Amino acid sequence: MVSLLHSINRVHQRLMAAEEKQSEALLTIPSNRRNSARNLIHYLALRAQDLRRLQVTLAHEGLSSLGRCEAHVLATVQRLQSVIQQLSGQPTPDSLKTSSPSQMEGPNTLKRQAHKVFGPLPKLRSTRIMVTLPGEAVQNPTMISQLLEAGMDLARINCAHDDVLVWQELIRLVRDQAKKQGRTCVIMMDLAGPKLRTGAVGSAEPVVAWSPKRDHRGRVLHPSRIAFVPNGSRPSQSVDAVVPTSKDLSEHVQIGDQISCHDARGKRRRMRVVFVGQQEVVAEASATGYLVNGLTCHVERDGRRVTDAKVIDLPLIEAPLLLNVGDTLLVTADQRPGHLAQRDSNGSMVSPATIPCTLPEIFAQVVINERICFDDGRIEGIIRAVDQHQLTVEITRARDGGAKLRSAKGINLPDSLLNLPCLSLQDRDDLEFAKKHADIVGLSFVHQPSDVTDLMTAIGSNPRPLQVVLKIETPQAFAQFPAILLASLGKIPVGVMIARGDLAVEVGFNRLAEVQEEILWLCEAAHIPVIWGTQVLENLAKKGMPTRAEVTDAAMSVRAECVMLNKGPHIVSAVTFLNDILIRMQQHQQKKRTLMRRLMVSHSIQNKQRKTNAGVK
Repeated sequence: MVSLLHSINRVHQRLMAAEEKQSEALLTIPSNRRNSARNLIHYLALRAQDLRRLQVTLAHEGLSSLGRCEAHVLATVQRLQSVIQQLSGQPTPDSLKTSSPSQMEGPNTLKRQAHKVFGPLPKLRSTRIMVTLPGEAVQNPTMISQLLEAGMDLARINCAHDDVLVWQELIRLVRDQAKKQGRTCVIMMDLAGPKLRTGAVGSAEPVVAWSPKRDHRGRVLHPSRIAFVPNGSRPSQSVDAVVPTSKDLSEHVQIGDQISCHDARGKRRRMRVVFVGQQEVVAEASATGYLVNGLTCHVERDGRRVTDAKVIDLPLIEAPLLLNVGDTLLVTADQRPGHLAQRDSNGSMVSPATIPCTLPEIFAQVVINERICFDDGRIEGIIRAVDQHQLTVEITRARDGGAKLRSAKGINLPDSLLNLPCLSLQDRDDLEFAKKHADIVGLSFVHQPSDVTDLMTAIGSNPRPLQVVLKIETPQAFAQFPAILLASLGKIPVGVMIARGDLAVEVGFNRLAEVQEEILWLCEAAHIPVIWGTQVLENLAKKGMPTRAEVTDAAMSVRAECVMLNKGPHIVSAVTFLNDILIRMQQHQQKKRTLMRRLMVSHSIQNKQRKTNAGVK
């Protein structure tokens, strides 16, 4: 026991030495957050040691093994010192009785900060739900109402999409619907940041296609619905394909008429008219069809031709690059659309595929043999050559059969030390809107403490209270994460989003689980609330059925103060499902602590034993 006391005393000494080393920095933090900064410093000093052997010894003695002390490090260590002193028969020094905050102060501080940043907790849950709103929701107020009823506590608007008019209407709808339901819904506006993306790629011949749904024997279950509209018009109904025509067929067509044509493959296709509206004709087809500009459609009634119309002005479609392992790709500063690799008649490459990038200034900041990733890591390559005009990339990872690379897809440079402003000019414009209308602003691609300072300066003395969420999504941000947290404490109520999409690509998928855990621990030590983000119940939101892996992921998210869901056609169902998971899991898990709620299955063997004993009697 004496040896154990010496070990704990050494731990305590390291904590106090770390605090003394940071004493001047602590004085710059307002007094109401200084204890949080002290606790973070203590936690970093604690985790600078390998404590695994000490933990085993403490557990064998029936003592705390320091495994759940994130929110109250010094209090836990001093309590251990006191207990071990008593077990050793030594008096407890007075300094151990009064010098540190109680073990409840840290968790209570974290709860208060979560309330400030994310708003009040819902009645039945200890973790809030954030939902990314699609721009189309402005046309569907019912969706907002359903999301609120299902359990949405925060609404996220991604500034990388839509515009000010859409954002303003989304915010109005959320506030109005929340007021009708007598509840609060916090608005977060997520600044896009200086995200690297692919530029435009070339276009292929415009074509519109449809294919009816069939069963396993090829029989048509549901015919395709095709809308024929005069050029520039839009159909009022949900259809599978829209065909712009040279004349308004609605002036000539009746329900039951036939529309026939030879499609792009020369195959005759016939469709039956089922709806005629103002500048709109909808027909049903039981066979797959492909139409291109210039084809003629004939309208027939009782075997007689009524009128004709040509297919015109089909929108251009993107021709994505198809990349295989071993291919060469040129990433260009020139913003001319990219193109496929050019090959000769023997299939040999004449010139490699090209694609522009939205921030060519990064060309001066990358180095040969560094990795480059595209489209959330679906395609990976190695930079083999660099000049001011282009990067020459060797593709090292792509799906079997080749991966398609389109425009506006993310580019990640996980090995490169990029020096980009955290706030772009567009971000600064969007921030001015957020200052007037939002409750929280999300700062994307934080790299260093000065990025936090820049944001605070840009916010200035805003008359409305505006909270901040820092999105951690790069290795540089993770490496400087403690310093970023210390820079944030006391300046403004702040939260952290574990932005696992870019973070996984940047640090590597094999490290994501480890890194997200460390972010959770460090934030708890600093009493800063966390959003668990990216791809939570993604399959459920988009396709209507969750995978087993994402259900487990959603269950683990209960350790955060907020969970973010992305948009999808089944998003209301996803919110309902997540709400149920969080309510269930909060009875079993609180941060790193496993809660021992009574298990109903534990009674089954007891009941069986009682029945057996009764039978014996």
